[in-house]
Amino acid sequence: MQLTNLDMDVLRSFVTGTDLGSFAKAAERLGRSQSAISLQLKKLEEQVGESLLRKEGRGLALTAPGEILLSYARRLLELNDEAIAATRGVAVEGWVRLGLVQDFAESWLPRLLGRFARAHPQIKVDVRVERGVHLAEAVEKGELDLALCWGNYPSPRRSKIGEVPLRWVGAADFELRAGEPVPLLAFKQPCTFRTRAIEALDAAGMPWRIAFNSPSLAGLYAAVEAGLGVTPRTAEGIPSRLKMLDETSGLPPMAPPIDLYLHVGEETPSAATQRLREALMETLESSLVSIGHATKERN
Repeated sequence: MQLTNLDMDVLRSFVTGTDLGSFAKAAERLGRSQSAISLQLKKLEEQVGESLLRKEGRGLALTAPGEILLSYARRLLELNDEAIAATRGVAVEGWVRLGLVQDFAESWLPRLLGRFARAHPQIKVDVRVERGVHLAEAVEKGELDLALCWGNYPSPRRSKIGEVPLRWVGAADFELRAGEPVPLLAFKQPCTFRTRAIEALDAAGMPWRIAFNSPSLAGLYAAVEAGLGVTPRTAEGIPSRLKMLDETSGLPPMAPPIDLYLHVGEETPSAATQRLREALMETLESSLVSIGHATKERN
């Protein structure tokens, strides 16, 4: 039996188009023409001997073989990129102090750090998980090299890298009670999420009360699950036991989206810091596709 070698470029187009929800967008992202992407997908289907995509409404959806291949393609690309990074990063060593808000620390951070450690065994990473306002202050004081924060908190060097819609999060059986203030669960001020939620409720003429203050995201989610009220968050890292509430909940929309900023401590980061920064941006690029909108990083 003759073995087939899958083409990494073709797999990358397949994964990118699936993640972006559009192969036209994948062509733009990868710097290829749409016809070139179409030829790659046709080649991939010929290699595996199965149809990978089917029409669904005005768009395309994965077939059962397509879903299987997507899982393997992600793993193959991850190993490929890890091998390249490890080869190029052999001589890079040092320490990086990274700050992250809790949403990211409880979702993709462990996996990212695992990959980074394998690719850059000589780089040690210290992670600090905190609220955004405290992380931005730590960057300004020189206590952190990088920090990823919601909201435009001041620091010497920050760049907006994405916009993410705000959503109300509640228990599966949450319902507003007629004639009662909206029970709001939030961090203490200063908190961009809390401010946006109050502004939206005030604009809608809806009374509210702070039903629960918590210093931790886990505490907020526990209070939400217990049915104490609702909290404003993004779709990033929401526990499966909770749900994002839509307009049928009676709660007003929160606009505009919340901004995501990357704060950098040094004007000229060390090689180790730059490698971790690149890894962060690559992970965020795919993460923001599903929860919001990525914007080109401004240095």
